[in-house]
Amino acid sequence: MILHTTARCFRDSIIRKLEGENIAYVIYPVGENRINIFFGAIACIDVIRSIDKNNLSAYSAEEDFILGVMLGYDRLKQCERYLKKKINGKYLETLAG
Repeated sequence: MILHTTARCFRDSIIRKLEGENIAYVIYPVGENRINIFFGAIACIDVIRSIDKNNLSAYSAEEDFILGVMLGYDRLKQCERYLKKKINGKYLETLAG
């Protein structure tokens, strides 16, 4: 799966391209002038649709973790990020101590 953030003015041409290639996608607004486009395997896009939040900052720690792993981010860093978000930074204290 890929997440691409771009100007809203490109929305229609991107949709034509994705649909022409039969690629699953979902689009969410980012402010007034930009959009986030998730595209790729239908199962991944269905996960994003099931989360049903158009603002990435509204994702729970678990949803953020799932998204990061689906986007191919480093799994260890995603685990650390999850723990930091989930327990308000206390995980970092455990590492230090």
